[in-house]
Amino acid sequence: MEFTEAYKQAGPCAFSPNARFLAVAVDYRLVIRDVLTFKVVQLFSCLDKITYIEWALDSEYILCGLYKRPMIQAWSLAQPEWTCKIDEGSAGISYARWSPDSRHILTTSDFQLRLTVWSLLNTACIHVQGPKHGSKGVSFTKDGKFSAICTRRDCKDYVNLLSCHTWEIMGVFAVDTLDLADIQWSPDDSAIVIWDSPLEYKVLIYSPDGRCLSKYQAYECGLGVKSVSWSPCSQFLAVGSYDQMIRVLNHLTWKVFAEFTHLSTVRGPCGAAIFKEVDEPLQLDMSELSLNDDFVQRSADSVSETQIQVRYDVMEVPITLPSLKPPADKPNPKQGIGLMSWSSDSQYICTRNDNMPTVLWIWEVHHLELAAILIQKDPIRAAVWDPKYPRLLLCTGSNHLYMWTPSGAYCINIPFPQFSVIDLKWNLDGSCLLLKDKELFCCAALPMLQESSDYSSDD
Repeated sequence: MEFTEAYKQAGPCAFSPNARFLAVAVDYRLVIRDVLTFKVVQLFSCLDKITYIEWALDSEYILCGLYKRPMIQAWSLAQPEWTCKIDEGSAGISYARWSPDSRHILTTSDFQLRLTVWSLLNTACIHVQGPKHGSKGVSFTKDGKFSAICTRRDCKDYVNLLSCHTWEIMGVFAVDTLDLADIQWSPDDSAIVIWDSPLEYKVLIYSPDGRCLSKYQAYECGLGVKSVSWSPCSQFLAVGSYDQMIRVLNHLTWKVFAEFTHLSTVRGPCGAAIFKEVDEPLQLDMSELSLNDDFVQRSADSVSETQIQVRYDVMEVPITLPSLKPPADKPNPKQGIGLMSWSSDSQYICTRNDNMPTVLWIWEVHHLELAAILIQKDPIRAAVWDPKYPRLLLCTGSNHLYMWTPSGAYCINIPFPQFSVIDLKWNLDGSCLLLKDKELFCCAALPMLQESSDYSSDD
């Protein structure tokens, strides 16, 4: 594995959809770097500190959310002198996003008073009253033709279907939710999933014309849905719940065909590989070097203090996993499936049960079995799949990266002292991985994954 040098950052970082550029926020400045050379190709100065970055789908424009002001600024890579500024005045701006055509910006005002569609082609703007959420409740079809926007009026939730060409409302239908949490189009644009707040376990599948295809409720009288995710192939819908289970629905009958339980104790028979992170001091043998005793002693002391070698040990079942018991008298308990992500081939799904924050589970969906368990020393911050291969990278806020492939799990040392990886992002073509520290970032190039490859932590 090869690493770039470390660069400064002070906010969000984002790869462009065409995988050619990397945008980095450094306080008031937006720095655009070429992904191949990491040279600065554009530098834009904003009016306030950048808190959000999003590329347009065609990679020609980029917007910056200056939510403290609050204001939106947009820039063009092809025409650096061009700029756009959006200010809602007293209404404020809580969130902004691009439309799929890359020529309209959608903003949500404070307190969800209205959602506004701003055109970059002319001065026209369109308002949608009463959006349900600020950053959630809006989903676009993959072909970019339609958007679904959730609204609420008269204590009832609705879905508004808009054409992304004319921004006319094509239809409105009410949904059977008490307090709608979010909405997602399926990757093939054939269905829409809507789920209720955690207080009411309810998952609803609708057709684009507003017909309810299915209603799913796993249980009553308990905290319900915590995470929902379509598989990239659109054939599976995974629902993670507060009861520490994943239920996978199929796209033909919308019935549950798999349930994955996250138990605190794993017993046999179990075909999964269980990897546990362990560390040990890095030992250097200086016995054959012609050095004076004081130098050898000082060097050994320094190494023992700073150099730690980490590796995975393969554990046997039965094994008890480290877990926390959330307090019963506090809201938003750290329990249930808070992280859930599909591999690009829809064969694997990784999960983190929030009351086991140091444990990552990897499930093999086609065979309905547990493939692996990774037990880390520290809570898992992020886990991201390679866009091209069944390869998973995760970080825990330490000076190491952790990788899993079907052939095994590996620990990778970051070649920068005091660099703690707190977030990960893949370039969309899988060419490099961005690693974020609190004040720095670097990128890493991973070797191509072959079925017969024998990876090691030294790569």
